[in-house]
Amino acid sequence: MCVASPGKIIEINGSRAKVEYATNVTNVNIGIVDCKVGDWVLVHAGLVIQVLPENEAEYMVDLFNELEELGS
Repeated sequence: MCVASPGKIIEINGSRAKVEYATNVTNVNIGIVDCKVGDWVLVHAGLVIQVLPENEAEYMVDLFNELEELGS
């Protein structure tokens, strides 16, 4: 099973984008999804698979942070 954490697009260059997850930034392919800088997205295997509404993304980030705190 795979769980995707939401990240925010901070830069786009052609079909590639930089997505920020908390303090990490990764390069991803945006070839199959229409997205823009500032969008919250889910990424699987280096490919953006979904754009999320901001409120849903923020809820998921908060939930993952709570789960991480419970595990430590």
